Amino acid sequence: MVRSIESITEPHYQSMSKHGAQGTIQASALSRKLPRHVAIIMDGNGRWAKRRFMPRIAGHRAGVEAVRGIVRACARKGIEVLTLFAFSSENWRRPPEEVGLLMELLLSSLQREVTKLHENDVCLRFIGDRSAFAGTLGEKMAEAEALTRDNRGLKLAIAVNYGGRWDITQAARRLALKVAAGELSAEAIDEVLVQEHLCLADLPEPDLFIRTGGEQRVSNFLLWQLAYTELYFTDTLWPDFDDQAFEAALASFASRQRRFGLTGEQVEQLQSG
Repeated sequence: MVRSIESITEPHYQSMSKHGAQGTIQASALSRKLPRHVAIIMDGNGRWAKRRFMPRIAGHRAGVEAVRGIVRACARKGIEVLTLFAFSSENWRRPPEEVGLLMELLLSSLQREVTKLHENDVCLRFIGDRSAFAGTLGEKMAEAEALTRDNRGLKLAIAVNYGGRWDITQAARRLALKVAAGELSAEAIDEVLVQEHLCLADLPEPDLFIRTGGEQRVSNFLLWQLAYTELYFTDTLWPDFDDQAFEAALASFASRQRRFGLTGEQVEQLQSG
């Protein structure tokens, strides 16, 4: 059974105060050796297939197996949140045949995996512009979220038709509507209020970002949320990202000193105090 989130009691650092200044940072967050929230760009499926003289969709299917592995690993280690970038808002530019196959794979994977996730206490959600997913796929996404909503284990967020710029834009639009309706003054808008209108606002920000496949960029993923995230890039293609590769990423994270704008000396004082 997945470890309950209630058993993870260390407080996360406070991101910003209501006045926009850096809030008090908890020493436990600065010294934590295991991330609470891991965010991953799962890159390299197509190249994995190409190297094996297989169609690209074969690489995406192999990538689903890697997803199962990382979900198990995070649950086993007591990591609280896992966010996976499955399909970006830019991915619609890919050949229509590939996009269609990806949508079919998403639907079939969802139908096959949601019961297993529920049995293991995983809480599943989808983030992104859901308006593009009408019909059966959209219905299955909503059903999966409803089924697992009250689960208290690993929080698994799947980003589909998601973009970091879209996320910030939709937050700004929601705030603008409140100002127009007289529910909010423009002067009251600060970083905390913007944060509260973003996707994943109710969860800790990512501690560790992983990108597989050798590229070293964040590709419009969680742009706001990654402000103080530790970045880890690996040449390993996503279908080959196994427990050993994940351990290497976690070891890299554990070796770093997280300062959140403080000096190293300040961090050491907080940790010793």
